[in-house]
Amino acid sequence: MSVEGKVPADGMLGPRVEGPSPAMAVAFDIVRRSVWAIPIAVIASAAFWGLDGVFSTLYGLAIVIVNFLLAGWLLQVGGRIGAAAMGAAAMFGFLLRLGLIMVAVLAVRDQPWVELVPLGLTIIITHLGLLFWELRHISSSLAFPGLKPQATPNPYLPVADDASGPSTSTSAQSPTAP
Repeated sequence: MSVEGKVPADGMLGPRVEGPSPAMAVAFDIVRRSVWAIPIAVIASAAFWGLDGVFSTLYGLAIVIVNFLLAGWLLQVGGRIGAAAMGAAAMFGFLLRLGLIMVAVLAVRDQPWVELVPLGLTIIITHLGLLFWELRHISSSLAFPGLKPQATPNPYLPVADDASGPSTSTSAQSPTAP
């Protein structure tokens, strides 16, 4: 029997991603970690380039944060449509985001508050630094895509009541004990 005209359950673009998006979870985690980089970058740029360096660094940090959030959002939306759309969002989204970074820099390059060296260094170093930092927190398992799950105690293993010594369960006692 033919089922012409019917679209498979997964759709023409492949299987869809249901549930929370691992890409957005990673993007939000990167943004959360960027909070630690902001004071370091601002102090370093203030020491070398003064107030204009601080403004340029803050602008560069904003570009980086928006870039990561946009990457996660594009992958989330593409995944909701289908696997092929998510692949297209990854490939063409990268080109789109590079273009947006270029436009953001070219739009302000002639402003009096812009120092191009700290702006460029901030964009490059912050992107690479946050990506390498995030590598420690990404799961490499398909069972847990995105961030590594938090360690939880195994409920099936015995737990010692007294943390100072070994467990005193009946199986640990010798058979000759009274």
